[in-house]
Amino acid sequence: MKIFPIILGLAASAAALAQVAPHPPAALLDGKALFQEKCAMCHGPAGMGTGLLKRRVQPAMLEQRTDLAAEYVITAARTGIGNMPAIPRGEASDAQLAAIAAYLAARKVPAK
Repeated sequence: MKIFPIILGLAASAAALAQVAPHPPAALLDGKALFQEKCAMCHGPAGMGTGLLKRRVQPAMLEQRTDLAAEYVITAARTGIGNMPAIPRGEASDAQLAAIAAYLAARKVPAK
């Protein structure tokens, strides 16, 4: 029987699959922690993005805003807006960005 080569082949395939782990769904990601990691350097209290936004909107801190829709956050991040460059998927995956957007939109006040 040639079971040993088959076992080696299966082990190699399993090892290759383990190296390509899928991104977890956005629901399993911590939007607040991801915001701190990926966005706060510009959109934190001393960030350049906060300073620029302060000229146009109040509050300028994204975490304090109540008018951000998740779709808007995702579009602004992926395409860039004003001085903000586009954020590529290599810097924030779709699932990570969706978690950040959901975190920022959680404070959204429904339109009346």
